Amino acid sequence: MSSYLRRYRPFIVAGIEEATVYRSNFIIYLLGNTLGAFVTYFLWKAVFTSSANSSLNGFTFPEMVLYIFLSFFTGVLTSSDSSTSVGDEVKDGSIAMRILKPINFAANYFYEEIGNKIINLGLLMLPFFGGIVAYQILGQNAPAVNWINILLYFISAIIAYLINFYFNLCFSFTAFFFRNLWGSNLLKNALVVFMSGTLVPLAFFPAVLQNIFKFLPFSSLLYTPVMMYLGKYSPKMIVSMLFLQIFWLVFFIVLSKIIWYFAIKHLSIQGG
Repeated sequence: MSSYLRRYRPFIVAGIEEATVYRSNFIIYLLGNTLGAFVTYFLWKAVFTSSANSSLNGFTFPEMVLYIFLSFFTGVLTSSDSSTSVGDEVKDGSIAMRILKPINFAANYFYEEIGNKIINLGLLMLPFFGGIVAYQILGQNAPAVNWINILLYFISAIIAYLINFYFNLCFSFTAFFFRNLWGSNLLKNALVVFMSGTLVPLAFFPAVLQNIFKFLPFSSLLYTPVMMYLGKYSPKMIVSMLFLQIFWLVFFIVLSKIIWYFAIKHLSIQGG
């Protein structure tokens, strides 16, 4: 175990140094996300104000406020840039240096991301997640803080991050065939945002789409952790959703190994 940590510790350190050097990028990214959260808040506020009902599809307005800001926080917590990183390195040829290293290819990116998240979440946890808890304590008619739900939320969010990492890794291997993932990355991100319930909770979709989207892996990335935090799942449903998350995690881990086996045979370095 100690030898394993020594082997990958430099990648964690590299991720920390990258986050420290490019912290202005994260701050701008955070400001953009926060602005997006407030825009979404005012849109939903207008929807609830214009409605004669105090509850819409099982959500009260205070619950929707929590959903909005939790979804943006969860998006940062579970985000993964592996598809962008691999795609860029295939395009400029630096991927060759990764492949030549006598260590697991996926672990290169995974531990760099872990180092990056240590810094980013350290900056984000207190103001953003602390603000969510403060709203629950001080906000009028807001759901009470439930520490069991918070624990379930973080367990689910960790699994969600791992799903997202391996999903993006699988997607990134297509760069070995297509050479450039910029356009397809934009399409992929848009579809994930739509089907994960980032902007609109899946409970607001028609029943048929709800059932489809809830089974697909994208709901496991965001909707499932947030609904656990809000206490919207029964104990039986919690177990079911956690098993579904684990299923998708195992699925993408296995799929990544299969795609890697074929993708590495098609790698050609552009310009080198």
